[in-house]
Amino acid sequence: MGAFLYGIYLQWKLDIRSKTLLITCYIVPLLFFAIMGGIFTSVMPEARYTLIQSMTVFGVTMGALIGLPPSLVEIYSSDIKKVYKANGVPLYLGLVLTNISAYIHLFIMSIILYIAAPLAFNAEMPENPVLYFASLAIFIAVSLSIASIIGLAVKDQAKISMVSIIIFLPSIML
Repeated sequence: MGAFLYGIYLQWKLDIRSKTLLITCYIVPLLFFAIMGGIFTSVMPEARYTLIQSMTVFGVTMGALIGLPPSLVEIYSSDIKKVYKANGVPLYLGLVLTNISAYIHLFIMSIILYIAAPLAFNAEMPENPVLYFASLAIFIAVSLSIASIIGLAVKDQAKISMVSIIIFLPSIML
């Protein structure tokens, strides 16, 4: 268990230095929230009732579908996979650690949106916070599962971005 927790710690440190993760899990979703939150609430004042939920859906799908698959391709289509094998590390550990790390980052980003939306745009808080966060936890898990399938199915770094975007765009519309 100590080795597993140490693996999570190392993954966290790698993620902090990762520009891809920073951009897809924090910068783009929060900038989108800052810009579009103002536009949505000024054009359609009743958008403040669903602003937290809609911005969270965008942020989570963006972070999961655009951010996670390239990390998985990097692990399983490069020398990192050989290093795992050479050191006796189970191959599934790369998948597990990147998913746990992405889950934590997406949850943090969602909490930032949850706190900032009422302050910045007078957004209404969800009526039942327990149900909201339970649904959020399931939504993040499902989004990361889909992203993991994409990341493991597509082996080419150049193609992964295109496939991720093709899945991402319709998913935010739904």
